[in-house]
Amino acid sequence: MKKRAKLATLVALILISMLTIAPTLASARQKIVVIDAGHQAKANSAKEPIGPGSSTKKAKVSSGTRGIATRVPEYKLNLKVALKLRTELKKRGYKVIMVRTTNNVNISNAERSKLANRVHADLLFRIHANGSPSSKTQGYLTMVPASNRWTKPIVAKSLKAGNAIHKATLKATGARNAGLAKSSNMTGFNWSKVPCVIAEMGFMSNKTEDRKLQTSAYQAKLVKGFANGIDAYFGK
Repeated sequence: MKKRAKLATLVALILISMLTIAPTLASARQKIVVIDAGHQAKANSAKEPIGPGSSTKKAKVSSGTRGIATRVPEYKLNLKVALKLRTELKKRGYKVIMVRTTNNVNISNAERSKLANRVHADLLFRIHANGSPSSKTQGYLTMVPASNRWTKPIVAKSLKAGNAIHKATLKATGARNAGLAKSSNMTGFNWSKVPCVIAEMGFMSNKTEDRKLQTSAYQAKLVKGFANGIDAYFGK
């Protein structure tokens, strides 16, 4: 009887321990992704430092590009895809924080990164669309921070995330590969203390790609690629 009682007590202690630890483990597994839908309805030409303490300054938020065929402004496309990505990432178990959920905001590029810093995001994912003087240029481009005095702590993880997202998005969309580029003068990168990636979904200066970017079917492919890449980065 004593042995049975001891065994029962041991089992009870194990169960209690598991119940106590499980929520902690679940919380630890939930990654925080901050989604930044690039630009906004009105540009803000006031200047801000491109990095903490920098004497070099750039406009807080530029106006973005516009579809050459559809005339849809980039900021609207960015938000539309960002909201769809939020839904998909939540389904996959991520905690998602949006920099903006409407177009009528006034949030500088530095402020967007600071938000991700404050919530200790595991990834800051910035959604944009591209433009080019040449109407023939097209394709999907990923951007990550180049190493400088501000970005050095996040360069390796940003590159790892960028590579994973780039590969998955090309596979999901079948888009032309416009490459993976590094930048050292982007405010949003230089103020970020967390891994950061920019997805340039396509060239709105190309009529074919502009029209494609506006379709629900292609947006779904982009979202799938982004989410699959984020999963791959986190080893899911």
